[in-house]
Amino acid sequence: MPRREKAKAKAKGRKRRSSGSYISEENHAPTPEGVVERTLNRLHNLGNQIFAISPFSQHFSRWLMDLRVVLSEFESSPNLNVDDQFVKERSQVLSNVELRLEELRRRETSGEEAFKSLSDNRLLLVRIEEDYVTGKKEIEERKRTEIKRLSSNVDSLKEELKLIARIKTGIFRAISKKAKAQKEAEATQRLNSAQGELAFAVQHFAAEQERLRDECEKRKQPLIEQVREHQKEIENQEIDGSLEARRAACEALVNAVNALLQRQKSSLH
Repeated sequence: MPRREKAKAKAKGRKRRSSGSYISEENHAPTPEGVVERTLNRLHNLGNQIFAISPFSQHFSRWLMDLRVVLSEFESSPNLNVDDQFVKERSQVLSNVELRLEELRRRETSGEEAFKSLSDNRLLLVRIEEDYVTGKKEIEERKRTEIKRLSSNVDSLKEELKLIARIKTGIFRAISKKAKAQKEAEATQRLNSAQGELAFAVQHFAAEQERLRDECEKRKQPLIEQVREHQKEIENQEIDGSLEARRAACEALVNAVNALLQRQKSSLH
């Protein structure tokens, strides 16, 4: 075959193949059912997407953008006619899930503040306990000094009584029985008074320590309650609370897509 005819044959073959490829691409254009199926699968995946690491709110904007992309591609499909009812339902679902995610975002911010407050409260509890330990040591030091002084006084009076008891009395002695009895009575009275003072001091310091303990507990109690509340709030933040809202939104959109497809099928009959 001459070269010129061969070239014409090749060009004609390419044209036929190109034309066949174009027809094939047209035949494989996505059907409405195919578009719907792909959209439903993507909505299902988005509805079950789990954010494993907090803060979970850092993923909200990206998730909403992915959701809008799915809906935009669905609505721009040339084989589908999106009606006003679908647009209304879609807009309502998006609005609801955006509000819910914003609420959860604020709650996470509150959780961060709770974490700081938890740290501050724990530090205050440590300082209160340190103040209690310091105060207790100070009371114990004063108690030790005072009890030592009073105990020494009691011991001295007891020794004085022993000495008085050994004094011999009589006509030819320096002291009479009456004078000795008087000395014993006076010494005994001083001893009783000293012993009472010692007992009172022991009770006083015990009461002072108890008051210090009560004051410490009163200062700690509201902080302990706040620590429990903050811990509970922080624990709640460790779970992705948005999953339920996101899943519900995607389920609502799935229902809206299916309803749209049903309406279009009904209009054809």
